[in-house]
Amino acid sequence: MTTTELHDLSIAGLSGLIAARKLSPVELVETLIRRVEDHDAQTRAFITPTFDLARRQAKAAETEIAAGTHRGALHGIPFALKDIYDTRGILTSGHSRVFANRIPAEDATATTKLYEAGAVLLGKLATHEMAHAGPSFDLPWPPARNPWNLAHFTGGSSSGSGAAVAAGMVPVALGSDTGGSIRGPASLCGVVGLMPTFGLVSRAGVISNSYTFDHCGPLARTVEDCALVLQALAGYDAKDAGSLRRPSASYREALGDDLRGVKIGVLRHHWEQDLPASDDVRRAMDEALDVLRRLGAELEECRVRPLAAYFDVKIIIAESEIFSLHQANLTTRAKDFGADFRSRVLPSVLFTANDYVQATREHGRMMLEMEPLYAKFDAFVTAGMGEAPRIADYRSISFWQKPSLLTAWNVTGQPVLALPNGFGKNGLPLGMQIVGRPFGETTILRVGHAYERATEWHTRHPQLVRGATAPEVVPPPVLSGGADQVDAETRDLCVKSARRAGIALDDLMLAQLLEGAPYALGMVQRVAAYRSTR
Repeated sequence: MTTTELHDLSIAGLSGLIAARKLSPVELVETLIRRVEDHDAQTRAFITPTFDLARRQAKAAETEIAAGTHRGALHGIPFALKDIYDTRGILTSGHSRVFANRIPAEDATATTKLYEAGAVLLGKLATHEMAHAGPSFDLPWPPARNPWNLAHFTGGSSSGSGAAVAAGMVPVALGSDTGGSIRGPASLCGVVGLMPTFGLVSRAGVISNSYTFDHCGPLARTVEDCALVLQALAGYDAKDAGSLRRPSASYREALGDDLRGVKIGVLRHHWEQDLPASDDVRRAMDEALDVLRRLGAELEECRVRPLAAYFDVKIIIAESEIFSLHQANLTTRAKDFGADFRSRVLPSVLFTANDYVQATREHGRMMLEMEPLYAKFDAFVTAGMGEAPRIADYRSISFWQKPSLLTAWNVTGQPVLALPNGFGKNGLPLGMQIVGRPFGETTILRVGHAYERATEWHTRHPQLVRGATAPEVVPPPVLSGGADQVDAETRDLCVKSARRAGIALDDLMLAQLLEGAPYALGMVQRVAAYRSTR
């Protein structure tokens, strides 16, 4: 077994070799440590390598397996964690200067569950600051780079997780998803990502973004690998107030090669009307739908609300929540946060308690509206991302300006599988999403696995040059010039709202707030209109 073959293998492939005593967990971990040492200068996926711990855990796994104790498919398998998952005695930074010295006393529940399954921690990974804002160049660690093209975006906020898996540094990494943060990196980096149903996987010990919308889940090379990791992670946890009791399921056993009898709703309006996609994405989606038909699925177009409606509701709720989480530090050390984080969070001072409540009521309506579709369809298909953009083209204000193909399902709480379905004209991955009913993970994994087995997109890997470094990228500008266009009344409202929230604005922070203000206030007006028309 050569080094090149090892770093490209799936969890299922590696686990089979380990169980058959053809591969030692120690050999595997040393191979991947060398891979990180040879290539992370260009991907910048890792914040804190834990190589000594990994060696100890791999040795323990090898000893157990040799003694006849095999814990299952993850025994001896290396993994990595987005640096918002608590790890006892190991830095958990949120990729932020604010938490640069944060050493947890306990492990996150998900960390513990993977340890109990015998998995081996290779390190902590880059994220967007506090699982929210980026790519940023003004933080203690640089942003991760897309292994397919190092000048391009990984997606966020599970940026290091997507990069590390795509680069073959680790077969699986945990991410989190509040508005697409597992599925975006999976799509842009050409790997598989699973956002489980809200409440299925514990968030205890994970740095929060939004209490209402946070999900935890894996990024891996294959659908089967995501099923194996979900098997270890799923379960009720009293330490997470959002955790739900559900009967256990066997996710791997649900996988199959045909889709006869599966009814799939096609949300074509998402990529053709709401956010018109590139010709590459449209072609990839049409071809993917053809594959699903050939596998026996019954496809029918359907509609939900426009993507912008879900985005408005999600932003009012989630930005209010993340502001409340970090308000104390924003009032005392706002300049220690990255500029992009401030651009996203500061306009939320304009949201009132009434805005939050009305958005929450609309959130409930959006969830109920899905019930008739659940009765008709087993799963849904929509587009993922197009090709990854250049990092230098990123602008902070874009967060407020346009909705996302990913956010609707955080609002409805449904499970979503993101997987590759092609490549664009620039040679970068394309992706699609398979959406399930609540707790319908077995179905979406079945659909994704059958599609994956019928195609070859998941077999392609980026080619990295040993010892290369990341190319220089000119950091994007902090401001886009919109602050000067804000009227005096809105400016006065911004100043008063920041003062009421305890935020002392310097000139830059005021300009960041002013740039986002028209978009934040527009969301409030639209949510009020949604309410009045229903």
